Amino acid sequence: MFKSMFLMAFALLLSVSNAHAFWAEDAGAVAPIIDNKGAEIGSAYFKDAGHGVLIHIKVADLPVGWHGLHLHAVGLCEDDEAFKTAKGHVGIDEGPHGFLSDEKQHPGDLPNLIVGENGKAEVELYTSMVSLSGGEHPLLDDDGSSLMIHEAADDHITQPIGGSGARIACGDIIKR
Repeated sequence: MFKSMFLMAFALLLSVSNAHAFWAEDAGAVAPIIDNKGAEIGSAYFKDAGHGVLIHIKVADLPVGWHGLHLHAVGLCEDDEAFKTAKGHVGIDEGPHGFLSDEKQHPGDLPNLIVGENGKAEVELYTSMVSLSGGEHPLLDDDGSSLMIHEAADDHITQPIGGSGARIACGDIIKR
């Protein structure tokens, strides 16, 4: 019995550890994620998924806890340690920030990223409010887009960024 439980646990671990490699093979876009010091701490892969985009994120070396996660309007993660060159959220002019807003939120809104005690996080999520190319809010438009991780949780209602604070990690979304 112990042997079969060990094999099942090993198979689960193997399938989880291979998930990022699976994503890397046929993603339409990738974003190498850097921290405020310019060190690469992870990556995100983006796939067209019908009427939206499926995103797989794997990061390490982040503070434990909840972190706001947004799509920003420009694919440029530089400008000192604040990543201000990434500008504001994708589609910020379309409505208020936050999933808990009474109005339609803007397309850059994403759920929070939760980082474990080991400083790592891995998540797969979907958004129907953007596309990789074409449509109203393409991530791969002329000035690109970026994935931003903030220092604190997004409360999904406070304007303009959910109270999520400083930008601590960023990834330029690049066509594959």
